[in-house]
Amino acid sequence: MMIQPLFALVFLEVVVILTLIFRTPLRKPVLMALDKSKQGRGPVIVKSAGGTLFVVLVSILFNVTLMQNRATDSGTVNPTDQVLLANHLLEASLLGFTLFLALVIDRLHYYIKELRLLRKTLEGEKKTNQSRDQVENAASKSPSIST
Repeated sequence: MMIQPLFALVFLEVVVILTLIFRTPLRKPVLMALDKSKQGRGPVIVKSAGGTLFVVLVSILFNVTLMQNRATDSGTVNPTDQVLLANHLLEASLLGFTLFLALVIDRLHYYIKELRLLRKTLEGEKKTNQSRDQVENAASKSPSIST
């Protein structure tokens, strides 16, 4: 039931990560969308959604351990439990991948913003050094007055 949306979410997050890693025309709009999502109520919504996904992940893992304990206690494995166990494990792994990829997107966004800020600072320093060098060269080339 929940598997198709989770697969779509994982693939969407992979596309966002690839868009952020490589310079594509979509990189700038994706960065602007991430900037917008981190303003206002965005962080609260993202944290609550991430917390909800984490609680669902823990619940699924708890159900998996209960099924495994039931199978070890009875000594036989019910085919229905096998199917349910496989389904729960797939859901848990997809939820884990989703949370991990969301963390990767967050860190990539942060590092790209920091890199952009450092580049702007470096460009400003280069311009300052060039103008200072020009002033020093002009001062050294001007004739000095000797008496």
